[in-house]
Amino acid sequence: MQAIRKRYFPALAEYMRSGSEASLFEATEIGKLLQDIHPEDIIAIHEESMQKLVANMDSDEALSLYSRSFIFLIELMVAFRFRLQPEQTPDQRFSDMRDMLLSSHRSFRMVKNKYENVLQHMDSGIAIFDSDGILSFVNVQMAKLLDIPRKTLIGCNIIDMLWHSQLSRRSKRIILRVFKEVHLRRSRYLEFQDVNGRFLLVTVTYGDQLDGDYLISVKDVTEYKQIEQTAYQNDKLAMLGKIAAAIAHEIRNPLTSIRGFIQLLKPHLAQLGKEEYSRIILTEIDRANDIIYEFLNSSKPSAPMKQKVPIHSLLKEVILLSDSEALLKGCQIHLESYDEELTISIDVKQVKQVILNMVRNAIDAIGELESERSGRIDIVTRRDGRDAEITIRDNGNGMDTTTKSKLFDPFFTTKVSGTGLGLSVSYRIVRNHGGKIRVSSNPGEGTEFNIYLPLAE
Repeated sequence: MQAIRKRYFPALAEYMRSGSEASLFEATEIGKLLQDIHPEDIIAIHEESMQKLVANMDSDEALSLYSRSFIFLIELMVAFRFRLQPEQTPDQRFSDMRDMLLSSHRSFRMVKNKYENVLQHMDSGIAIFDSDGILSFVNVQMAKLLDIPRKTLIGCNIIDMLWHSQLSRRSKRIILRVFKEVHLRRSRYLEFQDVNGRFLLVTVTYGDQLDGDYLISVKDVTEYKQIEQTAYQNDKLAMLGKIAAAIAHEIRNPLTSIRGFIQLLKPHLAQLGKEEYSRIILTEIDRANDIIYEFLNSSKPSAPMKQKVPIHSLLKEVILLSDSEALLKGCQIHLESYDEELTISIDVKQVKQVILNMVRNAIDAIGELESERSGRIDIVTRRDGRDAEITIRDNGNGMDTTTKSKLFDPFFTTKVSGTGLGLSVSYRIVRNHGGKIRVSSNPGEGTEFNIYLPLAE
């Protein structure tokens, strides 16, 4: 068996490479040499050889090679079964040939079903259209993406699918968009985000590479996008750190001198009746110092000085600090704890700053409603595995997809007087604590922040 395996693989590889008659003749020669070997063993050798050949190929290339390999397998099976013996009568030979063809057909179907089963359970959605535009194959993952049973799609063309009663409007829009890219622009790759926020990568293999068939592969690349966005965010924060190190201290020093001299001039301005000027100058200098302080923190927050703190008591302190401001903006803050004994190991000052940022953003968002509805901020704590989850939810105006994508970028703000540093600082602080922040929001439906911090051991 080992000798057959050693000869089989290079012969099959040569046929897949060249497709020549000589390489196909080698299949016949191998088939004639097989003795006392069950057909299933031959199929096992074939499958093992094909797995080696397609190990580093894309799904569309692999499918094409699998289809071509069946010709080599059938040629070998015919030679294996059609070993004529001189004493056989013509009727016996005909009967053996018929049995051989039936058995080879069954073997072919078995191998084909195995490979189809592999395609069925790939993590990418796979759909194959024939040269007439008819959907001939669709796997389980593609059916899940379209949210429709597979059997209802087989045999449909694009027009049938766009008029399909069971397909949602969302799925029809996706199909129409892919069709335009494939048919009109001959695009090979298409990436887009669906209504659920998933990033989908569509890969198209055209008919000239698959004997007239069109193979469409759809992969959910949301996790890869999140990793890419995190890396991009880190790069921006690193650049911000370099800028801060270069200029922040140099700006603060002259501001301190100016502030001191203005205070010395304050009595003289009072004599001239211009005391208001000194107050405005000092206020603006203090505001500039606050911006620089935030700028420095956003570029490089200090290492957290951790201590164990009950999360419920920390949130009660934050609510006390924010309650009066919330009432002025016409909203109420509600705290709900599913486990009041949850304890986290944190730098209290830094994490309090994060939660205050979130709550104040929620208050500002509710303030934009202009009394359309009563404002409400819910703060909820619960255990999430080995983390404590803090949810801060408001019923404000919410955000669109573009705003969400830039939310943690330094200097990005939707406020007239904002610096755009609060959330980038929060992101960095939470990350330095080994945690993470998630946000979900839709226009008109409010916003929800989820902060995850490791529980104290």
